[in-house]
Amino acid sequence: MKIKKMLAGMSMTALMLGTALTGCSGDKEKTASNGEKTEITLAGWGSSPEETKLLDEILKDFESSHPNIKVKRETIADQYMDVIKTRLIGGEGPDVFYLDAFEAPGLISTGTVQPLDEYIKEDFDLKDFEEPLIKAFQNEGKTYGVPKGYSTLAMFYNKKMLEEAGVEVPKTWEEFQAASKKLSNGKGVYGFGASPELARLYHIAQAKGGKVATDNKATFADQKVVDSLQPIVDMHNVEKSAAEPKETGATWTGEMFGQGKAAFVFEGNWAIPYLKATFPDLEYGTAELPEINGKKGTMAYTVSYVMNAASEKKEASWELISYLTGKEGMEKWTSKGFELPSRKSVAEKSGFAEDEIRGPLVAGAPYATVWADDTNLPIIFNNFNNQFISSFLGEQPLDKALKAAETQANKEIENQ
Repeated sequence: MKIKKMLAGMSMTALMLGTALTGCSGDKEKTASNGEKTEITLAGWGSSPEETKLLDEILKDFESSHPNIKVKRETIADQYMDVIKTRLIGGEGPDVFYLDAFEAPGLISTGTVQPLDEYIKEDFDLKDFEEPLIKAFQNEGKTYGVPKGYSTLAMFYNKKMLEEAGVEVPKTWEEFQAASKKLSNGKGVYGFGASPELARLYHIAQAKGGKVATDNKATFADQKVVDSLQPIVDMHNVEKSAAEPKETGATWTGEMFGQGKAAFVFEGNWAIPYLKATFPDLEYGTAELPEINGKKGTMAYTVSYVMNAASEKKEASWELISYLTGKEGMEKWTSKGFELPSRKSVAEKSGFAEDEIRGPLVAGAPYATVWADDTNLPIIFNNFNNQFISSFLGEQPLDKALKAAETQANKEIENQ
């Protein structure tokens, strides 16, 4: 497959790096009968000190309840996927590791991720997970990962700005455009703080029936996709009611919103602790994203725990995955609000579904878009972003920009 060619084509230097790193797939699984512990490795990327501390606490709880298993945690701070791919090729991959839904189709297609179906028992209750989240890690009827948490996008709005302008919280895209225009003052304050990238626009791009990707090729130059995204471009170039963060001196939309330079932003769960810590006096609310053509839509971002297909410690690895994504483990992991529970029962028990701020994020989970089952998403993503921004900034028409991006993306896909 094409992804296999890409992985196989990595340099010998990269492969030597993978071999040098400590792996765990080469040791036979030890059992309790000989009094020795089975050591498994869990690899993930860096996170905040608070998240790291919480995960360490949960892993200690796991080891206490599973005295025959020891977990060695590895943090891959830079170029996470490149390192993971290199190690998997070299037979030195971790037993369990993080896998983003964005990268899942491509990595699953290589055969390096273990299907979990033989380990998943009825009492694990796979149906308890929000359907779009679990489907992101399924392929041809098999389940390859279990989502550890997620966030959707919600519309964050500045209560004071809306009240002073006499604007109601918009529910449709047309209402949103009108409100954004009214809330822009032409002096550095905009109605909409936009993130002009596919990660935030994917669901909007497909709102009118077009497809960003089809059969592992870019198809986002489709007129239906152009028509879906044109209003965002027009908000910036025609209505002057939208801007990206750096146009206002901000680094991201959360900061732009906190500084009062945008009345609306589409953000995720991660923005909540940031706003609390950085702008504690800000009065804001959240709502589900505006409907487009009478339909609700949002993005969902999720990461799963997956098992290395080459691991010789699969039983112990599944014990870890099932604990971390089981009801008890997930309740502990999401207790601080860093992520939302991917299990519906845990979300209900935690109160997040009824929470004034997080409720709209939870409400979007059942209908959220979690990328596509496409092995070439990274190439498609990069080329879209490279050209869309030029159209957003008024440098070229949207249809021309997306056509150029699509042509380049498919050329790169063909040359893999």
